[in-house]
Amino acid sequence: MDALVLVFPTLPGFFAGFISMYFLGYFVFFRNWELKHRKEASSCLMSLAHGSPAVIMAVRALLHSQTLGTFANPNSALENTVLEFSMAYFLADLLHYMVFFPDETLFILHHLATLYVFVTCRYMIHYGAHGLLLLLILAEVTSACQNVWSIAGSRKADVPAAARLHEFLAVPFYALYSLVRGILGPVCLFKMGVFYLNGGAHGLIPAWAWISWMVVIGSAILVSILWVSNLWAEWIRERSHRAQKKVG
Repeated sequence: MDALVLVFPTLPGFFAGFISMYFLGYFVFFRNWELKHRKEASSCLMSLAHGSPAVIMAVRALLHSQTLGTFANPNSALENTVLEFSMAYFLADLLHYMVFFPDETLFILHHLATLYVFVTCRYMIHYGAHGLLLLLILAEVTSACQNVWSIAGSRKADVPAAARLHEFLAVPFYALYSLVRGILGPVCLFKMGVFYLNGGAHGLIPAWAWISWMVVIGSAILVSILWVSNLWAEWIRERSHRAQKKVG
């Protein structure tokens, strides 16, 4: 099974695919949109092409893993392919932000940090993809809903149907995101931390690698929790404002 993966394009091929998807959105699907929304929607289209496929690929790679339940497995060919698929997406989206939105420091740092973890695991350590793919699944399982919500939000001021879709998706998206990023993600990270601290990766994954992975992933989870907390707060304020207008 792993040998079949080798016939597919790896990092360069995946990168070219995501860039092509961006251009498809920019010059075809969203060509009549306002320039700022056109760029953002093209980025969301790339994210759509990455998120759910990455989840499916990661689940498949984990199911075909020879040794389940340890965060210090040697990376399989399937797992390396998933890492390269995600690296290609983050590289393409990083390019988008650096060219069009260089002031979006948080997104740029997030992409650089994610690339650091994936690159070191794939090309330097060659162990530990098991845990990273579990976290990737949790991070990307909300991708489809989030990107449709984001694209609809960019047109809600101009298209009533987009406004209705954006509002319809808000609570399900916030709830699912809160579950996976606020509960399941920290639980998985905690189990990884316990495993590493107990010496489970001794001699396989250097301490500098797993410590830096834990710091980067923990910081990303914290930022995600703060972000969705702000979304919930904004949603509550908006509902409160509407209720006051009705009373008034």
